Amino acid sequence: MANKVTIQDIADALGVSRNTVSKAINNTGILADATREKVLAKAVEMGYKQFSYANSVSDILGSTTVKEPLKTGEFALFIGNFLDNSHFASTMLDKFQHEITGLGYSMTMHRVTSDNLRDLTFPASFSKERTVGIICVEMFNLKYCEMLGSLDLPLLFVDAPVESHEKQLAGDILMMDNSSGIYQLISNMKARGVKKIGFVGQANHCRSFFERYMAFRNAMYLNGLPIDEKFCLVDIHQHGPDYFSNLFNVFSKLDELPELIICANDFIAIDIVNCLKIMGKSYPDDMMICGFDDSAESKVMTPALTTCHIHSQAIGYTAANLLLSRIEQPDLNYRTVYTETNLIYRASTRD
Repeated sequence: MANKVTIQDIADALGVSRNTVSKAINNTGILADATREKVLAKAVEMGYKQFSYANSVSDILGSTTVKEPLKTGEFALFIGNFLDNSHFASTMLDKFQHEITGLGYSMTMHRVTSDNLRDLTFPASFSKERTVGIICVEMFNLKYCEMLGSLDLPLLFVDAPVESHEKQLAGDILMMDNSSGIYQLISNMKARGVKKIGFVGQANHCRSFFERYMAFRNAMYLNGLPIDEKFCLVDIHQHGPDYFSNLFNVFSKLDELPELIICANDFIAIDIVNCLKIMGKSYPDDMMICGFDDSAESKVMTPALTTCHIHSQAIGYTAANLLLSRIEQPDLNYRTVYTETNLIYRASTRD
C-alpha cells in the first residue's frame, strides 16, 4: 500500500514551505489565490486523503471533472446563547455552511431554551429524521450534551462543558488553543519585570475559560511567579443579572491593583476598562489588560486591546471536516482537535 501523502510531501513537490501548504489546505492566513490554487491542485493530484470532501476543493479550482452526486440532509446547529456579530462563531458558521452547502447538505438553526435544558427536550423545530449530524455552539450543560450524545448521530461540540475534561462526551470536540498565547504573554511580562498578574473570568463557565485560567496558573508557576489569589476573580457569572455591579464591587475593593489582568475574553476586558473609569483610573497607566478572541471591539478601543486571535474560518473548515469524516467513518475514536491562536500585542500592555 502506498504511503499516505503528507503536507510535507506536497510542499516538497512544489518547492514551497510546509506552512504555505498548510495555509492553503486549511484556508488560513494570507496567501495569494494563485498559490493557493496551485497547492490545492497538487494536493488533489497526489491523492491527499485529508480532503474528506474533495468536491469543495474542485469547486475552488474550477475543475471540469465529473463529481459524485451531491449528498442530502440537514446539519442541525444547536445554540445555547445568542450569537451576535462579535462572536467568533458567526464567521466560523459562515465558513462551515459554505463547505457543507457545496456538497448538497443544508444547515438548520435551533435555539436551546432554559426549558429545553431543564426538561432535556429538543427545540420544536428539530427533526431527527432529517438530521445527518449535529454541531453545538455555546452548549455547556453537561446533561443536555450527554442527551444529544444518546441520539446516535454524528455530533460535534465547538467548545464544551468544563466537565468534558474528565468525562468523555459521545462526540468530537473542537477547541481553539487556549494556552500558548497566555504562556507567551506571561513569559514576556516576567522579562519586563512584571510580577503581579491576575485573571478575571468565570473559570467553570466552559472548557475554554477553564483552560485559559489553568494556562495562567501553569505559566505563572513555570515562570516562578507567585499567584496572589486576590487578583484571581473566577467566580463572577458573566451572564448574571448583577454581573457588572458584582465585578465592580470586587474590583474596587482591592487594596492594590495588579500590574496586569488577563481576561477570559475581550468583553470581560472591556468591562474591566469601565470599572477602571469609574474608579478614576486608566489602562495601561494604572494597570495593563489582555483579552482573548480578538473581537472587532478590541481593535477600535483606545488604547487598543492586547488579545489572542482566533482563526474563525479555520474552525469552520475543521468543523465541516470533522463532521463529514464522522459520517464517512462512524466508528472513529472520539477526537479533540485544537486550532491555532495567535497572541497580538497592542497598546493595552504598552506594546
